[in-house]
Amino acid sequence: MKRTLLFAMAVIMMSTLSGGEQMNDTMKTIFSRKSVRNYKESVIPKETLELLVKAGMAAPSAMDKRPWEFIIIDDKDVLKKLSDVLPYAKMAVPAGHGIIVAGDMEKQNGGYDSVYWIMDCSAAVQNILLAAESMGLGAVWTAVYPNKDRFEPVAKVLGLPKNIVPLAFIPVGTPSGKDKPKDKYNKSQIHWNKW
Repeated sequence: MKRTLLFAMAVIMMSTLSGGEQMNDTMKTIFSRKSVRNYKESVIPKETLELLVKAGMAAPSAMDKRPWEFIIIDDKDVLKKLSDVLPYAKMAVPAGHGIIVAGDMEKQNGGYDSVYWIMDCSAAVQNILLAAESMGLGAVWTAVYPNKDRFEPVAKVLGLPKNIVPLAFIPVGTPSGKDKPKDKYNKSQIHWNKW
């Protein structure tokens, strides 16, 4: 009885915010999200990977232009080639899956020379990361753009047309459990009404 009561109290404490507000499932997912770099071998169904991309497409975009393009990768050879050209994506092979989020320079708000695609695609990346966390999957954002020595080799590996620029590579897989969320809250970075 005592053990059950302690467990119930722990669950209640974990499901409230610092101000005592109840935490809903969305907030739990946000605060549980972590960059996963350690994976167990697994196969994620194509439908699940497509659902992650669908979550990415639910992101906001400037003038609703939706300039994003997604390349889902489950081929080990392609994952290996990407991990070879991206210095911080070595976990892609053990993860077994990945998603490239890229921008179409011709679709974005403001035309070819605008940078709205970066914000739009970043919002899509965050949606994918949160969706993965909510589904018990592991994922990590690895940067491709703006480093020319990264985005040009990635474009070559994937055969991307000139107007498609890769922003990020997200390895996705079954987490090993080693990676833990970080408490990044810093009250000193909050300003009310003025600096």
